[in-house]
Amino acid sequence: MSNYRLNFVAGGCYFFTVNLLDRQQSLLTDHIDLLRDSVRRVRRLYPFHIDACVILPDHLHCVWTLPPDSADYPVRWRLIKLLFSKGLPRTERLSATRRQRSERGIWQRRYWEHTIVTERDYQQHIDYIHVNPLKHGLVTRVQDWPHSTFHRYVLDGVLPSDWCGEINDLPSVSD
Repeated sequence: MSNYRLNFVAGGCYFFTVNLLDRQQSLLTDHIDLLRDSVRRVRRLYPFHIDACVILPDHLHCVWTLPPDSADYPVRWRLIKLLFSKGLPRTERLSATRRQRSERGIWQRRYWEHTIVTERDYQQHIDYIHVNPLKHGLVTRVQDWPHSTFHRYVLDGVLPSDWCGEINDLPSVSD
């Protein structure tokens, strides 16, 4: 087993990337209400603030801030994944290992976690989240992707609705 280490900071702010096992699936957007309900249910038991989030067909990105007395984001992710998986029909193919462990074949076991410690880091991750549907070619304007906190940022007056312009306005890697 790999030496995978997580950073736990009570009241910490974290960036996450969570992927479906089968990246060709679109379960997250096809079952967006189930995903939202799973998150709501977990937040009632284990509160956290969603600073930013984007749900794409096969993965999601988010920034969470945990309460001052908690650093246990793994239990939150485990429960969100569990509730979402339980709400889906059992149609996925299972590997022998997943069958042996009584696991569903919905999610990748691990997820990417990054502890945010500076304001600049925080803003860069928020921007990354909001531009992600554009980056993946799902829309030509950030405002056209419905499953993003970008719309909350616009309503709150934090970002203009035409933020980031159109796909042709994105800077190239060489810029």
